[in-house]
Amino acid sequence: MSLETISTNRSHGGTQGVYKHRSSETGTDMTFSVFVPDHAEGETLPVLWYLSGLTCTHANVTEKGEYREACAQHGVIFVAPDTSPRGDEVPDDEGYDFGKGAGFYVDATEQPWAANFRMRSYIESELPALLAASFPVDMDRQAITGHSMGGHGALTIALRNPERFRSVSAFSPIVSPLACPWGEKALGGYLGGDKAAWREYDACALIEDGARVADLLVDQGDADGFLEEQLRTPLLVAACEKAGQPATIRMQAGYDHSYYFISSFMAEHVAWHAERLAT
Repeated sequence: MSLETISTNRSHGGTQGVYKHRSSETGTDMTFSVFVPDHAEGETLPVLWYLSGLTCTHANVTEKGEYREACAQHGVIFVAPDTSPRGDEVPDDEGYDFGKGAGFYVDATEQPWAANFRMRSYIESELPALLAASFPVDMDRQAITGHSMGGHGALTIALRNPERFRSVSAFSPIVSPLACPWGEKALGGYLGGDKAAWREYDACALIEDGARVADLLVDQGDADGFLEEQLRTPLLVAACEKAGQPATIRMQAGYDHSYYFISSFMAEHVAWHAERLAT
């Protein structure tokens, strides 16, 4: 797998890089960013994956997430993939909530999406292999987080792969695509009308069906305009309580859905993951 370096910048005692490669899963070029703290020669570091939300690319969190100081302090590599395949050959939709920028971290089965929209396999298989071959990562110490659609991705990927991730957190996640307009449009379009096939992409359904993680952390702003209709945080609270799934789900007063919110709590999330990645 050939990796092209787009840019590197010195920051907070580490290197912030942006990279591109040709993906066999999506059939397109894919761009992602990696922050690597300074470390001893031959040393490997734990990795924190960050999955972005609707309309975003790797650049949103890279430029506005304010994670580098905390990652350098705790010795954690930070990886930010794109949200979906891109390019003139990739099918799209007029809406912001479907198609390019809205991959929902699924492997699509419906046409014309199935050929390119394979973000689940890209995140779970292809990009980790490329990361392990190209960066000083300790693949036995992985954690995952994300925002909104990416929070949905982080929760569902961790619940499906509890042996891989030491910890999972999310900012303003879509907790139940089965029960919100964004999810109904995306999962219906990518996967078809059989809602039983959607359950592996719904955090609440996965917990209800028996999936567990060691612990999870969620921060949600109570001034978030998407909270009531799309994000539906109380459904995750109820699912965790009913199943006995350990969870810290915090409502943060006055915060909205933006990166002002994410950056306010990013250092806490990095520290929380670093504690669980330490040994």
